Amino acid sequence: MPGAFNAATARLVERAGFEAVYVSGAGLANATVGVPDIGLLSLAEVAQLAGYIARAVRIPALVDADTGFGGPANTAKAVRAFERAGLAGMHLEDQVFPKRCGHLAGKEVVSGEEMTAKLRAAVEARTDPDFLIIARTDARAVEGFDQAVKRAKGYLDAGADGIFPEALETPREFREFAKKVRAPLMANITEFGRSPLLSVRQLAKMGYRMVLFPLTAFRVSMQAAEECLRDLRRRGTQRSWIDRMQTRAELYELLGYDPISGDFSRGD
Repeated sequence: MPGAFNAATARLVERAGFEAVYVSGAGLANATVGVPDIGLLSLAEVAQLAGYIARAVRIPALVDADTGFGGPANTAKAVRAFERAGLAGMHLEDQVFPKRCGHLAGKEVVSGEEMTAKLRAAVEARTDPDFLIIARTDARAVEGFDQAVKRAKGYLDAGADGIFPEALETPREFREFAKKVRAPLMANITEFGRSPLLSVRQLAKMGYRMVLFPLTAFRVSMQAAEECLRDLRRRGTQRSWIDRMQTRAELYELLGYDPISGDFSRGD
């Protein structure tokens, strides 16, 4: 699941042939608001932005629900909001609020009991039985590998549909976690983080069912845009970049818009 930070990017993900798209909390915060991933967006903001993405594509969209936007009652409210917005599921993490990027030092986690209470509230709140609730644990970097495994098993007992072990540090840890936690597993293969850049094929052999690439498209886009803007400032023309641009016709095709007839279809 590549991460999409807006609806147009989600359409690119779909067009590339992926079976699902991920709505990264960091992607929304960084790209839309220009702030770090420390829980600064409200539930209403995330639901609205994620809803734009979910409605732009036919493939399922999974959203990052951070720490649930509060306690168990807030988490239940988040489930209902994301269902209404058209999301196919969410993941919920056991960090202390305000959270930090999962691959940074200095994280803290709530008690296992507090997290399981949120998970039970989330499961009880959903009206669509197909809405996925994935439990993410950040315990590996805080309490160690064995505690991450222990928490994961408790989260499954609380009703989680799958487990997301954040920031495992070696291929062996990914492999051992999959042996110890028998559940649909999600791996986060983000660049410049603590986890090795394992391939989807490698992870599938270990037993992982879902693989996130949360900021890959965003980082590539930002690097290219910065280079283009610096060159434009220096030269005063964009001519040398034309061959590297998406054309107007290609954009309209992606959006489902016919400029001649004026017809517009979201593709559904």
